[in-house]
Amino acid sequence: MSEVENNQETNGTSNGDVPEIELIIKASTIDGRRKGACLFCQEYFMDLYLLAELKTISLKVTTVDMQKPPPDFRTNFEATHPPILIDNGLAILENDKIERHIMKNIPGGYNLFVQDKEVATLIENLYVKLKLMLVKKDEAKNNALLSHLRKINDHLANRNTRFLTGDTMCCFDCELMPRLQHIRVAGKYFVDFEIPTHFTALWRYMYHMYQLDAFTQSCPADQDIINHYKLQQMLKMKKHEELETPTFTTSIPIDITE
Repeated sequence: MSEVENNQETNGTSNGDVPEIELIIKASTIDGRRKGACLFCQEYFMDLYLLAELKTISLKVTTVDMQKPPPDFRTNFEATHPPILIDNGLAILENDKIERHIMKNIPGGYNLFVQDKEVATLIENLYVKLKLMLVKKDEAKNNALLSHLRKINDHLANRNTRFLTGDTMCCFDCELMPRLQHIRVAGKYFVDFEIPTHFTALWRYMYHMYQLDAFTQSCPADQDIINHYKLQQMLKMKKHEELETPTFTTSIPIDITE
């Protein structure tokens, strides 16, 4: 197990005034050390990073190579896969329980979990459409994903806010943005799918997210996102791809006026 570089262990204080939370996430399937492309791992990493920035917690993030998990991990967690949250010695293992724990037990967590049924419905099943597009590789699945992205774009345009529910980030943003990154990187690589440039509200949203440490510090490399789907499709990564320097796609194809 290894700690993520630039983790937020020091973002907060270390004098016991704030609780230390540890988040165990999946490591890269390429090098076994850096951050992997697990969506839930990044989502909770972002949630907790925001709280660490507010100094309500001190955050330690640890990666685990699930292809070769260390003996102490297997002893403690058996066959459980990350994300795993550890709070004062208590390990929380299931995604819904992790969310509930952040909301109810971690200082400041309640404020992240905004109640907004419209937004919850809006971003639901987006990831399913990406996976169907990558498997089926046909125009119908491509159009289904485009239609869903258009709804998100229209929502952002109508609300005219920086984030999904307002000008402050919430749990829905931590859920949506990692999925948009997977759509952008994997969609382009496997089926040459691109988010249309005329979805200007969506691109503006992504631009704002790319400015935030909570996203950039938790974001996996493009190569790890691509390999995540290669493994699902039983494809092998080429040797030169494994040796590539990690890259992170964060460019914006349109001019953004603040």
